[in-house]
Amino acid sequence: MVKKMLYIIFYTLILLIVAILSLDIYVKESSKDRIYTSVDNLPKTNVALLLGTSKYIKKGKINYFYKYRIDAVEKLYKNGKIEAVLISGDNASKYYNEPATMRRDLIKRGIPKDKIYLDFAGFRTLDSILRAKNIFNLDRFVVISQKFHIERALFIAKKYKIDAIGFVAKDIKNTKAALRMQFREYLARVKAFLDLYILDTKPKFFGKFEKIEIKEN
Repeated sequence: MVKKMLYIIFYTLILLIVAILSLDIYVKESSKDRIYTSVDNLPKTNVALLLGTSKYIKKGKINYFYKYRIDAVEKLYKNGKIEAVLISGDNASKYYNEPATMRRDLIKRGIPKDKIYLDFAGFRTLDSILRAKNIFNLDRFVVISQKFHIERALFIAKKYKIDAIGFVAKDIKNTKAALRMQFREYLARVKAFLDLYILDTKPKFFGKFEKIEIKEN
């Protein structure tokens, strides 16, 4: 009896791992044609959706995921690829405010304040994508983050027929932080699949419409 239970547990774990890896491949494949790494090849897009993250990690060290996303926005804006930026992130307290922190650093990089818009209710990637469409009325935008994050964001956008593309910010490779993030991303993709196809999860908040002022191309 014990031996039989061990077999069941073993094969269940194998099936679970195969399912997670298969979903990972599916998410990558579903978004690969809409992800850009070159500024020159990126189509001009009115608005960039910058996905938030914390500026610092433990012990006050800079979070390079954060720094490289800021770098990417600056690069696109100064090369005329975007006209405005919507920063979407968590606003947990007056001491932790991803959008406001990112705005300050973008202004320091030369992005005009009136070209920066804030979404304080981007608690998850799903919230950020759906609010960009439903609250900020964006029919098309370019998502800025690291590749693993963009793949999931575009997977969500595709499900809701949102015309989004992605521009890859520099990643952090071969570090403990990168390995931790990879593991978390496997789980995040499972959660995204459940949210989209099983639970029909909606953003925590919708709220009132907010207009982004842009010139039509």
